[in-house]
Amino acid sequence: QVHLVESGGGSVQAGGSLRLSCTASEDIYDNFYCLGWFRQAPGKEREGVAVIYRGSGNTQYRDPVKGRFTISQDNSKSTLYLQMSSLKPEDTAMYYCAADLGGYCSKGPSEYQYRGQGTQVTVFS
Repeated sequence: QVHLVESGGGSVQAGGSLRLSCTASEDIYDNFYCLGWFRQAPGKEREGVAVIYRGSGNTQYRDPVKGRFTISQDNSKSTLYLQMSSLKPEDTAMYYCAADLGGYCSKGPSEYQYRGQGTQVTVFS
């Protein structure tokens, strides 16, 4: 069974930074085609944040985080990262990583094959 484990969440003042990590539990990381970060704020639907094509390294970002967040990966550590800078209170949410063995990386979070349990990010003003 594949598990994705997120870490790195916490509380930070607006304007601050956090780096989230997501590690796969099995030696399946190299088989992933799409990897992504999603978030869900209280009372809102889960939304995409950023995705990366594991093989090519190509990335896509949602408009609200462009220029502030960076998705990256370390294949040697089977780890996905999300570097978040210039954080805003509206970035407060539970952040999830997800992975898929194929398909379109821009698809919705519920369409991803594997999803983690999430890590909470709280940004206070």
